[in-house]
Amino acid sequence: VQLQASGGGSVQAGGSLRLSCSASGRAGSAFGMGWFRQAPGKGREFVATIDWSGDVTLYADDVKNRFTISRENAKNTVTLQMNSLKSEDTAVYYCTGRRYLDGSRSPEDYPYWGQGTQVTVSS
Repeated sequence: VQLQASGGGSVQAGGSLRLSCSASGRAGSAFGMGWFRQAPGKGREFVATIDWSGDVTLYADDVKNRFTISRENAKNTVTLQMNSLKSEDTAVYYCTGRRYLDGSRSPEDYPYWGQGTQVTVSS
């Protein structure tokens, strides 16, 4: 499975950005997707996931009610809409995927990764 992320960029605090990720290849059934992020000097941290149906979403506490994850299976894409951005949201964002999401927030549990895309929020 190959994941290709796009979007990101620079925005002022309070602004919005949208990230997209396209999956290609044989993902298999029940393929969930999501996003992690990594700020300079920090580990990769969980942001959000969405199950294969799009019905079950999970968010990190610090992005809940600001970020929205969605997917369009016909296009094998997942989108992360980020609103009310804060300077602490500045990081490289990585698209990820795995079969049968189980609520894991550990990057070690996700076998598929896209390239990172930079999000910079200035205060």
